[in-house]
Amino acid sequence: MKKLGFIAPWYGDSIPGGAETELRGIVKHLAAAGVELEVLSTSVEKFMSDWSVDFHKPGLTTEGGINVRRFKVRKRNTAKFDAVNAKLIANSPVTPEEEETFMREMVNSPDLYTYIQEHEDEYSLFIHIPYMFGTAYYGALAVPEKTAMIPCFHEESYAHMDIYKKAFEEIAGLIYLSSAEKEVANSIFDFSLVEEAVLGAGVDTDFDADAQRFRDEYKINDPFILYAGRKDAGKNIYLLINYFREYRMRNPESTMKLVLIGGGDVTIPEDIKSEIIDLGFVDRQVKYDACAASLCLCQPSIHESFSIVIMESWLCGRPALVHSDCAVTKSFAVDSNSGLYFGNYFEFEGCINYLMEHPDVAEQMGKTGREFVLQNFSWDVIVKRYTDFFKKLSGEKEG
Repeated sequence: MKKLGFIAPWYGDSIPGGAETELRGIVKHLAAAGVELEVLSTSVEKFMSDWSVDFHKPGLTTEGGINVRRFKVRKRNTAKFDAVNAKLIANSPVTPEEEETFMREMVNSPDLYTYIQEHEDEYSLFIHIPYMFGTAYYGALAVPEKTAMIPCFHEESYAHMDIYKKAFEEIAGLIYLSSAEKEVANSIFDFSLVEEAVLGAGVDTDFDADAQRFRDEYKINDPFILYAGRKDAGKNIYLLINYFREYRMRNPESTMKLVLIGGGDVTIPEDIKSEIIDLGFVDRQVKYDACAASLCLCQPSIHESFSIVIMESWLCGRPALVHSDCAVTKSFAVDSNSGLYFGNYFEFEGCINYLMEHPDVAEQMGKTGREFVLQNFSWDVIVKRYTDFFKKLSGEKEG
């Protein structure tokens, strides 16, 4: 193969986010396996930054052993974008003209798209992650026959915009992180001309977790439910807080706590503040130790294409609790036999009480979850799958 170009709207070793983390892992492990590649990105710092500002200097740098080529970002009309985005967040219909506005006024770099077209012969493939941003849309239109994508699809209003169909339905290949993601994608798009593969996502497995170390450091000796991730409404954090509040009201004898880990701000009701412990952003080791010490990890989001934190919980030996309306996380819970799921408050309460009353079952679920991750998502497994797929798209034999 020639060089692979991985394209994302932003890139950096410390940027939070599932797709961002997955991209870092993919490029670093593929590079370690001898695959020639580089990251192509805009000069924007991260998702929460101003998408019109060149935080990084455009040009080629080497970061963590990876070549990163950044391009100047185009100034945008934020007000026009926000108006359309507000309608999409509210699941309101948008016109074709509004779809064009959404795509034109989000994060974009015409210099990047020109580079792709002018240098396409130097690359076997351009691989975009995730699907939603201007970099993926305009990048796919630039050289569809050399475009592959790790879309991170899930059921949301953005995925249903018709504008994506003309860009994505004739690209070379699609990589899904789960079978449920593929089902969602094919219920929306016609990918009959696209090579599709469910390859999964890589997860770091070489770490230890110490439950007692977490309890000692944070003086948390009561049982607790753990939430780890970005704290915003889109992740269903307020549903979890409200369900936990109801749980404590209906179970007054319980000493259960809810521990929150991750960036972002969240409003906690005054009457439950003493029972919800928000640790904010913590380092990886603290997260692992917290997983090991928890009753379970709760992932309430219904918009996921994968969930690294669920895999980390299983690697730490604890079960997962997920929302039944998320096809991806529910399928992981069922396939691994290592998680429970809820669709309303009473199912949530039943799951928590079951895990509390059956500690031996909870422990076994953690063990089977760990084996599930090691067999399916360790990096040696993922690197082999991805390399073979890229060779196939490039016209080479699998090795």
